[in-house]
Amino acid sequence: MFRWKNSSQTEQEQKEAALREAKMKELKTLIGQLSGRNSLYCSDACLKRYLEARNWNVGKAKKMLEETLKWRSSFKPEEIRWNEVSGEGETGKVYKAGFHDRHGRTVLILRPGLQNTKSLENQMKHLVYLIENAILNLPEDQEQMSWLIDFTGWSMSTSVPIKSARETINILQNHYPERLAVAFLYNPPRLFEAFWKIVKYFIDAKTFVKVKFVYPKNSESVELMSTFFDEENLPTEFGGKALLQYNYEEFSKQMNQDDVKTANFWGLGHSNNNQLHASNGFSGAEIAPEPIQNHP
Repeated sequence: MFRWKNSSQTEQEQKEAALREAKMKELKTLIGQLSGRNSLYCSDACLKRYLEARNWNVGKAKKMLEETLKWRSSFKPEEIRWNEVSGEGETGKVYKAGFHDRHGRTVLILRPGLQNTKSLENQMKHLVYLIENAILNLPEDQEQMSWLIDFTGWSMSTSVPIKSARETINILQNHYPERLAVAFLYNPPRLFEAFWKIVKYFIDAKTFVKVKFVYPKNSESVELMSTFFDEENLPTEFGGKALLQYNYEEFSKQMNQDDVKTANFWGLGHSNNNQLHASNGFSGAEIAPEPIQNHP
């Protein structure tokens, strides 16, 4: 009986795998021949993420992908360089951590209490730059990143406007599908509940289940977090043992080095980089760009 059941399960899994493969081919056919950065972006892994995000509905995945291609053709995230967003990064309100989670995924630390600017456009540009950078630095066997959100210093007066939160959610779930593994909101104040009641309605079901609230006095939530992070690496702000130190100068050096990797990955030569810097990163691309799929 067990052998029969096991064989039946294997057969079912094979059928599902074949069906998904067929859907991948169908989506590939529907989006047609691609060139330049579009072809770089639309790898099999990328198509799979869009299908997964739309529950393997090919029509919906195609629409989602086309909307992303359109967004990226105007936003041009792969052309953004650190010198364009470094002012946003002075306080360390969003940055790539110097450690990985237990699965080897890149970690972004967000500290909304350290908001230092007013421009929504620049804030989104900074966030997108760091998402792209996090993806660029993923290990070969990983496609997702983890977010740690520290509410130290957060208040209604320092919180991002609803419009900013909504745009952040829109970009993450609609243009970087299946890139977020988990987002831990650590010890948010009671005031945050009112903010969350509004914001949560902008989050789709697949993203919503990845958002986890952690409270130091709630052992269950702390244990959940420990399954993702080693406390030796985890900063004290998140209940770990490591000291969180954001060094703006050192981080800037790292980002400038990564900008070279980004340019190489997207086929943007040195001369192109100079042109992009001179034009604030919003010209020079004749081909619609896309998010980075895997570690180059």
